[in-house]
Amino acid sequence: MLSNNTESIEKSGMKTVANENGALASLYGRIDIDSSPAVRDQLIALLNAPHARTVSIDLSGVTHIDSSGVATLIEALRIARNCETELRLQGLHDRLHRLFEATGILSLFNDGIRR
Repeated sequence: MLSNNTESIEKSGMKTVANENGALASLYGRIDIDSSPAVRDQLIALLNAPHARTVSIDLSGVTHIDSSGVATLIEALRIARNCETELRLQGLHDRLHRLFEATGILSLFNDGIRR
């Protein structure tokens, strides 16, 4: 059975608020194989913006994340480091916190984890 890609994309994504100190990217919904390419593109654009000295990614609205979503976050971290931008994760609810801790991802973002 084929999944309805449009439904997945419409119910997930990223909202961004930028100010002089940096930006907040709030992810919401299912960050999966269908939605992560669009989220990736938005994160890369945000990280390459001239004002982005600090970018916080709020995951409190994420209901599901798969390996492609996790790969998107790791790629964003790599790009942020290359751009000398501080990347922080926040809003990790219990399930995501356990997943990130069990997979070792939490240690990659060690300085920027906020619950």
